[in-house]
Amino acid sequence: MTAPAYTASARWYRDGHCGYDLRTIKSAGRILDLIEFKRPAGDMSRSGLPDLVLCQDMNGGSRLVGNLGGGRFDVANQKGDLTVAAPNFALASTVDTSQQVRALAFPVAQWQETLDDAASGRFSFDLPHIYGGKFDSPAIRSALRTLWALCDEEGAPSRLLARAAGCEILAELCRLGGAPFRQVRGGLAPWAERRCLDLMHARLSEDISLDELAAEARLSPFHFVRMFKRSLGVPPRAYLTRLRVEKASELLERTDLPITEIALEVGYSSNQVLARVFTRHMRVTPSDYRRAVRDPVRYVAMS
Repeated sequence: MTAPAYTASARWYRDGHCGYDLRTIKSAGRILDLIEFKRPAGDMSRSGLPDLVLCQDMNGGSRLVGNLGGGRFDVANQKGDLTVAAPNFALASTVDTSQQVRALAFPVAQWQETLDDAASGRFSFDLPHIYGGKFDSPAIRSALRTLWALCDEEGAPSRLLARAAGCEILAELCRLGGAPFRQVRGGLAPWAERRCLDLMHARLSEDISLDELAAEARLSPFHFVRMFKRSLGVPPRAYLTRLRVEKASELLERTDLPITEIALEVGYSSNQVLARVFTRHMRVTPSDYRRAVRDPVRYVAMS
């Protein structure tokens, strides 16, 4: 089995002598990493790494002093506050109490082309406004909650989830930092929508990537996410989940396949993952769903 390809920042948290209590690393190899850790009070300085790192303080109540790439700051953190560390910048920072932190690490090399497409080839990570200490963004906090909840449900993030969530979060960071993005109006062209949905149906069991879907529509991933949502009403990841639940329902109704095989058929790694996703959407477990559609009278009597 191939080891996960972690970002440089994730490797630093995992292997470095930083004194951090690492709780979780979930990797969408070479796209982004989700990292959760507890760090003690004291010096948090480190050498520059080629990743942009977004951190969220899960507890609050600490005083953070330092420089993350936008000049020196001295702030009192509240629960949910966000900070961003600039790529390739040697951080100098201290905190006066221990912190529970969730972080997203974006390797710059994997995101530069996507962001260049969104900014007509003129994107730069030189965004000092967002490196200047703590800030708040309801949009980013919501995206982070959704991303962590989905990963708790499904395990390591899929390539589709990682790229789509990354585009959403980076779009908001860049908006706050004043990046010159082109405006995109309207949804997908009918032919592009049809080709993308056909590809989703055809490769339901695979870890299909956002880049592949965007290529079908001849768009950059950054713009594809927004246009897909305008056309279909939900992001690509949510639409794919809907298709998988619908296919699982069909297989439960019409076949005697074991639930483990059905899970693999619709792109989930185990029957436990399918059960979590299916129950959230259908309000019933796969086994109970099968019993209900096969023998509704007996199922009602047993309920």
